[in-house]
Amino acid sequence: MSNDITKDAAYDAVAPDDFPAMMDVDRYGRRSTAFDKIISATHDHFWDPLDKKYIDYDQPFDLDTTPIMPLDQVLELHTPIADRLTEQQKIQFANDTTRWSLSSILHGEAGALALSASLCHILKDPGAQEYAANQTREEARHVTGFSKYIETRWGKPYPVGPTLGNLLTEMVLAPEVYKKIVGMQMLVEGLAMGAFASLYTHSNDPLLRHLCQLVMTDEAFHHKFGKIWADRTVPHLNEEERNRIEDWAATCFQTLLFNLGSPEQKKHIYAKYGLDWQEVQEIILKTRTDDDRRKAMSSSTNIFRVLIKTLLKGGIITERTRAFYAIYVDMEELKGEGDEMVGDAIAEKGIEYLKAVNFGQKVGNYVAAE
Repeated sequence: MSNDITKDAAYDAVAPDDFPAMMDVDRYGRRSTAFDKIISATHDHFWDPLDKKYIDYDQPFDLDTTPIMPLDQVLELHTPIADRLTEQQKIQFANDTTRWSLSSILHGEAGALALSASLCHILKDPGAQEYAANQTREEARHVTGFSKYIETRWGKPYPVGPTLGNLLTEMVLAPEVYKKIVGMQMLVEGLAMGAFASLYTHSNDPLLRHLCQLVMTDEAFHHKFGKIWADRTVPHLNEEERNRIEDWAATCFQTLLFNLGSPEQKKHIYAKYGLDWQEVQEIILKTRTDDDRRKAMSSSTNIFRVLIKTLLKGGIITERTRAFYAIYVDMEELKGEGDEMVGDAIAEKGIEYLKAVNFGQKVGNYVAAE
């Protein structure tokens, strides 16, 4: 592919409509071993969102009296907007905000499903192709899982916001492998791991906490696929190629940071409470400074901090763009941290639980139910 950046045969790709290339007899014997470990581990973290032995969506939760996420996790309630709402409305507003966030996650999972499937059409390496097929299956169960949760709590999801919808569309339809892998396996998966870790850590709803942990058992492996790409690709980029990838990642980060949760994306929620989204935006801009963002990003589960760490550890932040990210996080602190990502420990405990369920064995503190 003329506009692709391929430095390792494992990521060699063809055009989506070039199926004859997939029937090349020599292709079948050129299988990379790079993905064999994460492929063979798929049975360890199998789960079925429609099987109650894994997750029971009948668990009740009173949305009228309890926020799914604590009120202090809701940005707007840290501004004078909170003074316009009754205590009951604050709970309702917080739960509407959570519904919007989970709807965005659901749309992101749908994008990840489509993107993984699109990799099956273009990756020539049978090992990489099999991994992408496995991830497609796992993303499909995430779509089912979050669809079921949202249906149980609210009926149906909110529409996708323009910022996320446009970015997902660009990545799914992009002919460049690097945009698919950096965009989905690193940017979106990095955001997702931060979001799931935050939901797991703070949510008042045990059902949501359990769902997030199950999803994280899969996502940890998806992130590893992106890391393998970075390890095998980034060190071999020439300057123009590195700059192209680094600039695209920085542009995506900036778009997400300033628009993903902006009032314009959530204006249909504000209307329910008699709030004008443009006024809300003005209030937030007046009260929300770079110092506030930096303080928020000091939390290990902050989605944008996780995203920056993902890019940094993948070698996609150099001195050219380091200062841009340093506005919000301590880059030296991030650099000094290990490679373990937020959510890895949560995912490991989830895998222990799934081994107990799937294989009837006692693992750690978990034992399969009879």
